[in-house]
Parts: sequence; structure tokens; C-alpha cells
Amino acid sequence: MMAEQEYTLFGESLISYKGSVFLSKYLHGGIPGGLAHLDNLKNFQIRDDDVFIVTFPKSGTTWMQYIIYILFEDGHPELADNATWNVMPWLEYAKPDSKHPRGENSRLYCTHLPEHMAPQGLKDNKGKVIYVMRNPKDVLVSYVHFSNIFRTFDTVSNLDQILEDFLSGKVHGGSWFDHVKGWFERKDEYNILFVSYEEMKMDLRSVVRKVSEFVGKSLSDEDIDKVVDRVTFENMKTDSKANYDISAMDMVFDMSKGKFLRKGTIGDWKNSLTVAQSERFDQVYQERMQGLPLQFIWDIKELHG
Repeated sequence: MMAEQEYTLFGESLISYKGSVFLSKYLHGGIPGGLAHLDNLKNFQIRDDDVFIVTFPKSGTTWMQYIIYILFEDGHPELADNATWNVMPWLEYAKPDSKHPRGENSRLYCTHLPEHMAPQGLKDNKGKVIYVMRNPKDVLVSYVHFSNIFRTFDTVSNLDQILEDFLSGKVHGGSWFDHVKGWFERKDEYNILFVSYEEMKMDLRSVVRKVSEFVGKSLSDEDIDKVVDRVTFENMKTDSKANYDISAMDMVFDMSKGKFLRKGTIGDWKNSLTVAQSERFDQVYQERMQGLPLQFIWDIKELHG
């Protein structure tokens, strides 16, 4: 099957297709094969116990991956030493028809797909979707730092330009605004749980409990405490299963230019964006998110106010 629509290349690393932006290098089959795979994901067969983590890039994906990884590690001792990204394939970048590492039970997936490109079967109340979102100014700044260590991307030298690219959807994942709105406005069509990065930072234990109940894991208070201890940001930084810094990823990341897991805080955008850039962001945010009943925590001081 050939890809149905035209595509646009953004430099050598990104390809815009059907309202989203993908890493062209990681699409199996290249062009048009990789685009045909994206089209075919609409018909991807969903099982009742499938779990999907859905995020816009740099919104807390790795953190939620690790929580799910730990919640589902029992019963698969052969996968105990595998990194999270090996146990939880990226749906859009996985080799078509490849066997899931966990076999047929409780398949775990990650994806940055927008709602309109997600498998149709998820709308049949099959599977579970965990959508993680984060205040977009911190998403932008995290994306800048990620770009500087990700060998596929060029180092960001012009923050004004990357700001405009982000606001116009010319970054990996496409438009943050469209991504969040698409999933939130159609939430009633899915078995979906919304979690924010800021919630995870503010009350990790409550998030772990909520997520475990959502995916059907009944944990005692003691078990919850054990999971929480393992998935704190500081402990994740020292675990090769969660942190690309200490795993064999030299071909993918240049750690001499930064860290994969950096600060894990809220409001770091204030250390990077100028007043003018922040005001420009606010203007577009108000225009694009008007009427959507979502509130984000923009500064860690709000947690103590």
C-alpha cells in the first residue's frame, strides 16, 4: 500500500505527514514504505490488555515508561535486564509485523502519534491509553536540550527559530497544541487516563497508585512504596534501564553535549526563554488553547503557593 498523501521534509531528519512530524531516519522502509506503515497503523489489531503510553515528545515519556515497566515486570524474568525501550516498542517506528518482546499478553507500547493517526481499535474500548502531558514551555526547553545531544538533530543555535518552529508544529511530534487538543477533545472515545508531568513531580505516589489501578494492577501500600522509590527521578538517573546516559546509546546520543535525564523540574523554561519569547509563547497559547479546560503548572513555586 502506498502512502496516501504528500509529505514534506524538514531538513535531513524530520518528515511531516498527515499533520504530524516523524523521525525520517527511524521509519522502517524509508519513503514511501515507512509512510505506508503509518497509514496501516489505523488497522493495527488491538488486544484488550494492551497498554499504550501516548505523549508529545519531551513530556515525561521516559518517566511513565519506567513506571509501566516496573508494574508489568513480574512474569517476564527474561526481560528483567532489558531497557524500557526494548520492552515497550515505539508503535510508529517498530518493524512492521515484528513480534512483541512480551509475547501476546499485556503488550506495552509507546507512541507520539496524534489522535487522528492512532489505531482505530483503541476506540472500541480495547486496550488502555495513558496520556502524559506537560506544560509546553518546559516541553520546548527540554526539546532544545534533547536536540543538542541527539545525533540525528542539528545543535540548536537560534532559540528564536526553534520557538517559531515549535509554535508552528515544525518539530518532532508536530504541533503540541493539536496533539494535546486532539486527544483531550476525543477522550470519551477511548479508555484513557490523563496524567501530567507536574502531577508526577508533585505527588508521585498518587500517580503510581492511579496508574496501577488503571492498568489492573492491585498493589498493597507497601508495593506502591517500593515502586515509588524505584521511579523517583534521582533513582532513575542511576538505572541503565531508564537512563540513556548510562546505556549503550553512544550511536544515538552525544553525551558530551548534555544529559538525557537533566533536572526533572517544573519551570526550567524561565532559565532559557527571554521575556519577549515567553510573551510570544503566551500569545499563541491563548489563541490555540482557548476554551479547552486544561490548566498547567508553569512554575514550581506554584506548588508551594
